[in-house]
Amino acid sequence: MEVKGLSLEHVLQISSQKKEDTWVKDFRTKSYQAFTSLEMPSFGPKIHLDFDSIIYYKQDEEKRIEDSWDRIDKRVRSELTDLGVLESENHMDGMGVQYESEVIYHNMIEELKKKDIIFTSIEDAMKRYPDLVRKYFGTIVSNHENKFAALNGAVFSGGSFIYIPPHTKLDRPLQSYFRIASRNMGQFERTLIIVDHDSELHYIEGCTAPSYSEASLHAAVVEIYVGKNSKCRYTTIQNWAHNVYNLVTKRALVEENGTMEWIDGNIGSFVTMKYPCCILKGDYAKGTCITISAATANQNQDTGARMIHLGRHTKSKIISKSIAGRGGVATYRGKVDIKPSSSESEALVKCDTLILDKDSKSDTVPVNKCENTTSSINHEATVSKISDENLFYLMSRGIDRNRAEELIVLGFLEEFREALPMEYAVELNQLLKKNL
Repeated sequence: MEVKGLSLEHVLQISSQKKEDTWVKDFRTKSYQAFTSLEMPSFGPKIHLDFDSIIYYKQDEEKRIEDSWDRIDKRVRSELTDLGVLESENHMDGMGVQYESEVIYHNMIEELKKKDIIFTSIEDAMKRYPDLVRKYFGTIVSNHENKFAALNGAVFSGGSFIYIPPHTKLDRPLQSYFRIASRNMGQFERTLIIVDHDSELHYIEGCTAPSYSEASLHAAVVEIYVGKNSKCRYTTIQNWAHNVYNLVTKRALVEENGTMEWIDGNIGSFVTMKYPCCILKGDYAKGTCITISAATANQNQDTGARMIHLGRHTKSKIISKSIAGRGGVATYRGKVDIKPSSSESEALVKCDTLILDKDSKSDTVPVNKCENTTSSINHEATVSKISDENLFYLMSRGIDRNRAEELIVLGFLEEFREALPMEYAVELNQLLKKNL
Protein backbone atom coordinates (compact mmCIF):
# COMPACT_ATOMS: atom_id res chain seq x y z
CA MET A 1 0.00 0.00 0.00
CA GLU A 2 1.23 3.49 -0.85
CA VAL A 3 -0.36 6.83 0.06
CA LYS A 4 0.93 9.76 -2.00
CA GLY A 5 -0.29 13.31 -1.60
CA LEU A 6 -1.99 14.97 1.35
CA SER A 7 -5.74 15.14 1.87
CA LEU A 8 -8.22 14.30 4.61
CA GLU A 9 -9.20 11.23 2.60
CA HIS A 10 -5.59 10.01 2.63
CA VAL A 11 -5.27 10.72 6.36
CA LEU A 12 -8.35 8.59 7.04
CA GLN A 13 -6.99 5.92 4.69
CA ILE A 14 -3.86 5.61 6.83
CA SER A 15 -6.00 5.37 9.98
CA SER A 16 -8.16 2.69 8.39
CA GLN A 17 -5.13 0.71 7.27
CA LYS A 18 -3.92 0.67 10.87
CA LYS A 19 -7.39 -0.26 12.25
CA GLU A 20 -7.21 2.56 14.79
CA ASP A 21 -9.66 3.42 17.55
CA THR A 22 -11.93 6.43 17.14
CA TRP A 23 -9.87 8.68 19.43
CA VAL A 24 -6.76 8.16 17.28
CA LYS A 25 -8.68 8.86 14.06
CA ASP A 26 -10.11 12.02 15.64
CA PHE A 27 -6.61 13.15 16.63
CA ARG A 28 -5.47 12.70 13.03
CA THR A 29 -8.44 14.65 11.70
CA LYS A 30 -7.91 17.59 14.07
CA SER A 31 -4.19 17.57 13.25
CA TYR A 32 -4.91 17.73 9.51
CA GLN A 33 -7.24 20.67 10.11
CA ALA A 34 -4.49 22.39 12.12
CA PHE A 35 -1.98 21.72 9.33
CA THR A 36 -4.17 23.41 6.73
CA SER A 37 -4.61 26.50 8.92
CA LEU A 38 -1.02 26.95 10.13
CA GLU A 39 1.59 28.91 8.18
CA MET A 40 5.08 27.72 7.30
CA PRO A 41 7.78 28.76 9.81
CA SER A 42 8.52 32.49 9.63
CA PHE A 43 12.12 32.01 10.75
CA GLY A 44 15.11 29.98 9.68
CA PRO A 45 15.87 28.44 6.27
CA LYS A 46 13.32 28.64 3.47
CA ILE A 47 11.39 25.41 3.03
CA HIS A 48 10.29 24.47 -0.48
CA LEU A 49 8.17 21.32 -0.35
CA ASP A 50 5.47 20.05 -2.66
CA PHE A 51 3.25 18.28 -0.12
CA ASP A 52 1.28 16.53 -2.90
CA SER A 53 4.41 14.80 -4.24
CA ILE A 54 5.40 13.21 -0.93
CA ILE A 55 4.69 9.57 -0.08
CA TYR A 56 3.11 9.66 3.39
CA TYR A 57 2.74 5.93 3.94
CA LYS A 58 4.34 2.91 2.34
CA GLN A 59 4.18 -0.74 3.27
CA ASP A 60 4.98 -3.36 0.65
CA GLU A 61 3.75 -6.36 2.61
CA GLU A 62 1.22 -7.10 5.30
CA LYS A 63 2.36 -5.29 8.44
CA ARG A 64 4.29 -7.61 10.71
CA ILE A 65 6.74 -6.90 13.52
CA GLU A 66 9.38 -9.61 13.86
CA ASP A 67 11.58 -10.45 16.85
CA SER A 68 14.13 -12.42 14.82
CA TRP A 69 16.40 -11.05 12.10
CA ASP A 70 16.06 -14.36 10.23
CA ARG A 71 12.44 -13.49 9.40
CA ILE A 72 13.29 -10.03 8.00
CA ASP A 73 13.44 -9.67 4.21
CA LYS A 74 16.94 -10.63 3.08
CA ARG A 75 17.48 -7.41 1.09
CA VAL A 76 16.45 -5.22 4.03
CA ARG A 77 18.50 -7.30 6.47
CA SER A 78 21.59 -6.98 4.28
CA GLU A 79 21.09 -3.21 4.06
CA LEU A 80 20.80 -2.89 7.85
CA THR A 81 23.81 -5.16 8.37
CA ASP A 82 25.95 -2.90 6.17
CA LEU A 83 24.83 0.08 8.28
CA GLY A 84 25.94 -1.67 11.49
CA VAL A 85 22.43 -1.89 12.96
CA LEU A 86 22.51 -5.61 13.74
CA GLU A 87 25.92 -5.37 15.40
CA SER A 88 24.85 -2.44 17.59
CA GLU A 89 22.09 -4.57 19.14
CA ASN A 90 24.77 -6.39 21.16
CA HIS A 91 25.27 -3.24 23.24
CA MET A 92 21.57 -2.62 23.98
CA ASP A 93 18.86 -3.90 26.33
CA GLY A 94 16.29 -3.67 23.54
CA MET A 95 15.97 -2.52 19.92
CA GLY A 96 13.28 -1.42 17.48
CA VAL A 97 13.81 -0.82 13.74
CA GLN A 98 11.52 1.16 11.44
CA TYR A 99 11.90 0.79 7.67
CA GLU A 100 9.93 3.36 5.66
CA SER A 101 6.55 3.79 7.40
CA GLU A 102 6.38 0.79 9.74
CA VAL A 103 8.33 -0.82 12.55
CA ILE A 104 9.61 -4.13 11.16
CA TYR A 105 11.68 -5.46 14.08
CA HIS A 106 11.40 -5.29 17.85
CA ASN A 107 13.23 -7.24 20.52
CA MET A 108 13.76 -6.98 24.28
CA ILE A 109 15.86 -9.05 26.64
CA GLU A 110 14.01 -11.00 29.32
CA GLU A 111 15.18 -8.59 32.02
CA LEU A 112 12.95 -5.86 30.61
CA LYS A 113 9.88 -8.07 30.71
CA LYS A 114 10.58 -9.04 34.31
CA LYS A 115 10.79 -5.35 35.25
CA ASP A 116 7.42 -4.65 33.54
CA ILE A 117 9.06 -2.23 31.11
CA ILE A 118 7.07 -1.52 27.96
CA PHE A 119 9.08 -0.98 24.78
CA THR A 120 7.06 -1.32 21.60
CA SER A 121 5.78 0.60 18.59
CA ILE A 122 3.39 3.51 19.17
CA GLU A 123 0.61 1.72 17.23
CA ASP A 124 0.97 -1.44 19.30
CA ALA A 125 0.89 0.63 22.51
CA MET A 126 -2.29 2.41 21.39
CA LYS A 127 -4.03 -0.95 21.07
CA ARG A 128 -2.60 -2.69 24.15
CA TYR A 129 -2.29 0.24 26.59
CA PRO A 130 -4.82 2.82 25.37
CA ASP A 131 -5.45 4.49 28.76
CA LEU A 132 -1.74 4.99 29.40
CA VAL A 133 -1.06 6.35 25.90
CA ARG A 134 -4.07 8.72 25.93
CA LYS A 135 -2.93 10.22 29.24
CA TYR A 136 0.23 11.65 27.63
CA PHE A 137 -0.14 11.50 23.82
CA GLY A 138 -0.34 14.97 22.30
CA THR A 139 -0.22 16.73 25.67
CA ILE A 140 3.46 17.70 25.69
CA VAL A 141 3.53 18.56 21.96
CA SER A 142 0.08 19.61 20.75
CA ASN A 143 -1.14 19.22 17.18
CA HIS A 144 -1.28 23.04 16.96
CA GLU A 145 2.39 23.45 17.97
CA ASN A 146 3.64 24.18 14.45
CA LYS A 147 2.83 23.18 10.89
CA PHE A 148 5.10 20.13 10.89
CA ALA A 149 3.99 18.87 14.31
CA ALA A 150 0.44 19.11 12.94
CA LEU A 151 1.50 17.20 9.80
CA ASN A 152 3.00 14.49 11.99
CA GLY A 153 -0.21 14.28 14.01
CA ALA A 154 -2.19 13.73 10.81
CA VAL A 155 -0.02 11.09 9.12
CA PHE A 156 2.24 9.65 11.86
CA SER A 157 3.33 6.07 11.37
CA GLY A 158 5.74 4.04 13.44
CA GLY A 159 7.87 5.33 16.25
CA SER A 160 8.49 4.05 19.76
CA PHE A 161 6.53 3.87 22.98
CA ILE A 162 8.49 3.35 26.19
CA TYR A 163 7.17 3.12 29.73
CA ILE A 164 9.59 2.75 32.65
CA PRO A 165 7.70 1.86 35.86
CA PRO A 166 8.49 3.54 39.22
CA HIS A 167 11.75 2.61 40.96
CA THR A 168 13.25 1.00 37.83
CA LYS A 169 16.69 1.42 36.27
CA LEU A 170 18.25 -0.09 33.15
CA ASP A 171 21.87 -1.17 32.89
CA ARG A 172 22.10 -0.51 29.15
CA PRO A 173 20.31 1.75 26.67
CA LEU A 174 17.27 1.02 24.54
CA GLN A 175 17.62 1.82 20.84
CA SER A 176 15.45 2.57 17.82
CA TYR A 177 16.66 2.93 14.25
CA PHE A 178 14.79 4.70 11.42
CA ARG A 179 15.52 4.19 7.73
CA ILE A 180 14.15 5.95 4.63
CA ALA A 181 14.97 4.01 1.47
CA SER A 182 12.59 5.38 -1.21
CA ARG A 183 12.52 8.48 -3.38
CA ASN A 184 10.16 11.24 -2.22
CA MET A 185 9.43 9.28 0.94
CA GLY A 186 8.34 11.06 4.09
CA GLN A 187 8.89 9.54 7.49
CA PHE A 188 6.69 10.65 10.37
CA GLU A 189 7.46 8.56 13.41
CA ARG A 190 5.90 9.48 16.74
CA THR A 191 7.81 8.68 19.93
CA LEU A 192 6.33 8.81 23.42
CA ILE A 193 8.51 8.06 26.46
CA ILE A 194 7.29 7.96 30.06
CA VAL A 195 9.89 7.63 32.81
CA ASP A 196 7.86 7.25 35.98
CA HIS A 197 8.99 8.36 39.46
CA ASP A 198 12.43 7.33 40.78
CA SER A 199 13.48 5.67 37.51
CA GLU A 200 16.15 6.04 34.82
CA LEU A 201 16.35 5.50 31.06
CA HIS A 202 18.93 6.00 28.32
CA TYR A 203 17.38 5.85 24.84
CA ILE A 204 19.41 5.99 21.61
CA GLU A 205 18.00 6.82 18.19
CA GLY A 206 19.69 6.60 14.81
CA CYS A 207 18.40 7.79 11.43
CA THR A 208 19.70 7.58 7.89
CA ALA A 209 18.64 7.71 4.23
CA PRO A 210 20.19 7.10 0.82
CA SER A 211 20.69 10.13 -1.40
CA TYR A 212 18.21 10.84 -4.19
CA SER A 213 17.65 13.97 -6.22
CA GLU A 214 14.04 14.32 -5.06
CA ALA A 215 13.56 15.92 -1.64
CA SER A 216 12.48 13.65 1.18
CA LEU A 217 10.90 14.79 4.43
CA HIS A 218 11.48 13.66 7.99
CA ALA A 219 9.00 15.30 10.36
CA ALA A 220 9.04 13.45 13.68
CA VAL A 221 7.57 14.32 17.05
CA VAL A 222 9.07 13.21 20.37
CA GLU A 223 7.29 13.63 23.71
CA ILE A 224 9.00 12.70 26.97
CA TYR A 225 7.61 12.76 30.50
CA VAL A 226 10.20 12.65 33.30
CA GLY A 227 8.68 11.92 36.72
CA LYS A 228 9.82 12.98 40.18
CA ASN A 229 13.43 12.07 41.01
CA SER A 230 13.81 10.43 37.59
CA LYS A 231 16.34 10.80 34.80
CA CYS A 232 16.11 10.40 31.04
CA ARG A 233 18.88 10.70 28.47
CA TYR A 234 17.88 10.81 24.81
CA THR A 235 20.79 10.40 22.40
CA THR A 236 20.45 10.73 18.67
CA ILE A 237 22.86 10.93 15.76
CA GLN A 238 20.98 11.70 12.56
CA ASN A 239 22.94 11.11 9.39
CA TRP A 240 20.45 12.04 6.69
CA ALA A 241 21.22 12.30 3.00
CA HIS A 242 21.69 15.75 1.44
CA ASN A 243 18.18 15.78 -0.05
CA VAL A 244 16.27 15.37 3.24
CA TYR A 245 14.35 18.10 5.05
CA ASN A 246 14.78 17.21 8.73
CA LEU A 247 12.06 19.12 10.61
CA VAL A 248 11.56 17.70 14.10
CA THR A 249 9.73 18.76 17.27
CA LYS A 250 11.10 17.37 20.56
CA ARG A 251 9.94 18.30 24.04
CA ALA A 252 10.25 16.94 27.57
CA LEU A 253 8.22 17.79 30.67
CA VAL A 254 10.32 17.43 33.82
CA GLU A 255 8.80 17.05 37.27
CA GLU A 256 10.30 17.79 40.70
CA ASN A 257 13.99 16.89 41.03
CA GLY A 258 13.90 15.20 37.63
CA THR A 259 16.66 15.40 35.02
CA MET A 260 16.36 15.46 31.23
CA GLU A 261 19.39 15.25 28.94
CA TRP A 262 19.22 15.72 25.17
CA ILE A 263 22.37 14.60 23.31
CA ASP A 264 21.64 15.62 19.74
CA GLY A 265 23.84 15.21 16.66
CA ASN A 266 22.91 16.46 13.18
CA ILE A 267 24.96 15.51 10.14
CA GLY A 268 23.82 15.58 6.52
CA SER A 269 20.34 16.73 5.42
CA PHE A 270 19.58 19.62 3.10
CA VAL A 271 17.84 21.55 5.86
CA THR A 272 17.57 20.77 9.55
CA MET A 273 15.33 22.69 11.95
CA LYS A 274 15.39 21.10 15.39
CA TYR A 275 15.34 22.60 18.90
CA PRO A 276 14.94 20.04 21.70
CA CYS A 277 13.06 21.57 24.62
CA CYS A 278 12.82 21.01 28.37
CA ILE A 279 9.90 22.36 30.36
CA LEU A 280 11.26 22.41 33.91
CA LYS A 281 7.94 22.21 35.69
CA GLY A 282 8.92 20.85 39.10
CA ASP A 283 11.11 22.46 41.74
CA TYR A 284 14.80 21.49 41.44
CA ALA A 285 14.26 20.09 37.94
CA LYS A 286 17.28 20.06 35.61
CA GLY A 287 17.60 20.16 31.84
CA THR A 288 20.65 19.76 29.61
CA CYS A 289 20.97 19.86 25.83
CA ILE A 290 24.31 19.17 24.13
CA THR A 291 24.07 19.51 20.36
CA ILE A 292 26.37 19.36 17.38
CA SER A 293 25.57 20.29 13.80
CA ALA A 294 27.87 19.87 10.82
CA ALA A 295 26.96 21.81 7.67
CA THR A 296 28.78 21.33 4.40
CA ALA A 297 28.06 22.29 0.77
CA ASN A 298 24.39 23.16 0.12
CA GLN A 299 23.42 22.37 3.71
CA ASN A 300 21.67 24.57 6.24
CA GLN A 301 21.73 23.32 9.83
CA ASP A 302 19.44 25.47 11.99
CA THR A 303 19.61 23.90 15.44
CA GLY A 304 19.69 24.73 19.13
CA ALA A 305 17.55 24.17 22.21
CA ARG A 306 14.84 25.66 24.39
CA MET A 307 14.65 25.70 28.17
CA ILE A 308 11.46 26.87 29.90
CA HIS A 309 11.84 27.32 33.67
CA LEU A 310 8.63 27.09 35.72
CA GLY A 311 9.69 25.51 39.03
CA ARG A 312 11.85 27.02 41.74
CA HIS A 313 15.60 26.25 41.96
CA THR A 314 15.64 24.82 38.42
CA LYS A 315 18.82 24.57 36.36
CA SER A 316 19.43 24.33 32.62
CA LYS A 317 22.48 24.05 30.38
CA ILE A 318 22.69 24.38 26.61
CA ILE A 319 25.96 23.53 24.88
CA SER A 320 25.90 24.00 21.11
CA LYS A 321 28.79 23.02 18.82
CA SER A 322 28.49 23.97 15.14
CA ILE A 323 30.86 23.26 12.26
CA ALA A 324 30.54 24.88 8.83
CA GLY A 325 32.67 23.90 5.85
CA ARG A 326 32.61 24.03 2.02
CA GLY A 327 30.00 26.78 2.00
CA GLY A 328 27.64 25.27 4.57
CA VAL A 329 25.50 27.35 6.94
CA ALA A 330 25.31 26.47 10.65
CA THR A 331 22.96 28.47 12.88
CA TYR A 332 22.32 28.32 16.62
CA ARG A 333 18.74 29.29 17.46
CA GLY A 334 17.82 28.93 21.11
CA LYS A 335 15.59 30.20 23.86
CA VAL A 336 15.86 30.33 27.64
CA ASP A 337 12.80 31.61 29.48
CA ILE A 338 12.90 31.83 33.27
CA LYS A 339 9.35 32.60 34.39
CA PRO A 340 8.38 34.73 37.43
CA SER A 341 7.50 31.55 39.34
CA SER A 342 11.00 30.09 38.79
CA SER A 343 12.85 31.87 41.57
CA GLU A 344 16.54 31.19 42.35
CA SER A 345 17.11 29.37 39.07
CA GLU A 346 20.17 29.22 36.81
CA ALA A 347 20.75 28.85 33.08
CA LEU A 348 23.98 28.48 31.10
CA VAL A 349 24.24 28.80 27.31
CA LYS A 350 27.48 28.07 25.43
CA CYS A 351 27.55 28.44 21.64
CA ASP A 352 30.79 27.57 19.84
CA THR A 353 31.25 27.56 16.07
CA LEU A 354 34.19 26.35 14.02
CA ILE A 355 34.31 27.72 10.46
CA LEU A 356 36.53 25.71 8.13
CA ASP A 357 36.79 28.09 5.14
CA LYS A 358 35.89 31.54 3.83
CA ASP A 359 32.80 30.30 1.96
CA SER A 360 30.98 29.03 5.06
CA LYS A 361 28.74 30.92 7.45
CA SER A 362 27.51 30.80 11.01
CA ASP A 363 24.83 32.77 12.89
CA THR A 364 23.74 32.83 16.52
CA VAL A 365 20.14 33.79 17.29
CA PRO A 366 19.59 33.58 21.06
CA VAL A 367 16.54 34.65 23.05
CA ASN A 368 17.18 34.87 26.79
CA LYS A 369 14.45 36.04 29.19
CA CYS A 370 14.70 36.19 32.96
CA GLU A 371 11.47 37.34 34.58
CA ASN A 372 12.48 37.42 38.25
CA THR A 373 15.28 39.07 40.21
CA THR A 374 16.68 35.99 41.98
CA SER A 375 17.65 33.99 38.87
CA SER A 376 20.44 34.32 36.31
CA ILE A 377 21.33 33.47 32.71
CA ASN A 378 24.94 33.17 31.56
CA HIS A 379 25.48 33.21 27.80
CA GLU A 380 28.85 32.59 26.12
CA ALA A 381 29.52 32.48 22.38
CA THR A 382 32.65 31.97 20.28
CA VAL A 383 33.35 31.79 16.56
CA SER A 384 36.74 30.54 15.43
CA LYS A 385 38.67 29.22 12.48
CA ILE A 386 41.34 26.58 12.26
CA SER A 387 44.43 28.63 12.96
CA ASP A 388 47.62 28.37 10.96
CA GLU A 389 49.54 28.12 14.25
CA ASN A 390 47.65 24.98 15.32
CA LEU A 391 48.09 23.42 11.90
CA PHE A 392 51.80 24.23 11.87
CA TYR A 393 52.23 22.74 15.34
CA LEU A 394 50.63 19.43 14.38
CA MET A 395 52.24 19.22 10.94
CA SER A 396 55.67 19.90 12.43
CA ARG A 397 55.22 16.62 14.32
CA GLY A 398 54.74 14.57 11.17
CA ILE A 399 50.94 14.79 10.86
CA ASP A 400 49.65 15.62 7.37
CA ARG A 401 47.32 18.60 6.87
CA ASN A 402 44.07 16.62 6.45
CA ARG A 403 44.72 14.57 9.56
CA ALA A 404 45.68 17.71 11.49
CA GLU A 405 42.39 19.43 10.55
CA GLU A 406 40.51 16.28 11.53
CA LEU A 407 42.15 16.22 14.98
CA ILE A 408 41.25 19.88 15.55
CA VAL A 409 37.60 19.22 14.64
CA LEU A 410 37.41 16.18 16.93
CA GLY A 411 38.96 18.16 19.76
CA PHE A 412 36.39 20.90 19.19
CA LEU A 413 33.62 18.31 19.66
CA GLU A 414 35.14 16.60 22.68
CA GLU A 415 32.35 17.61 25.07
CA PHE A 416 29.73 16.05 22.79
CA ARG A 417 31.71 12.87 22.10
CA GLU A 418 32.25 12.28 25.81
CA ALA A 419 28.46 12.07 26.27
CA LEU A 420 28.19 9.19 23.75
CA PRO A 421 28.63 5.46 24.30
CA MET A 422 32.00 4.36 22.94
CA GLU A 423 30.65 2.66 19.80
CA TYR A 424 28.65 5.78 18.91
CA ALA A 425 31.63 8.06 19.45
CA VAL A 426 33.56 5.93 16.95
CA GLU A 427 30.63 6.13 14.50
CA LEU A 428 30.50 9.91 14.89
CA ASN A 429 34.19 10.19 14.05
CA GLN A 430 33.65 8.18 10.87
CA LEU A 431 30.62 10.25 9.82
CA LEU A 432 32.50 13.51 10.30
CA LYS A 433 35.43 12.27 8.21
CA LYS A 434 33.00 11.34 5.44
CA ASN A 435 30.96 14.54 5.48
CA LEU A 436 33.40 17.39 6.19
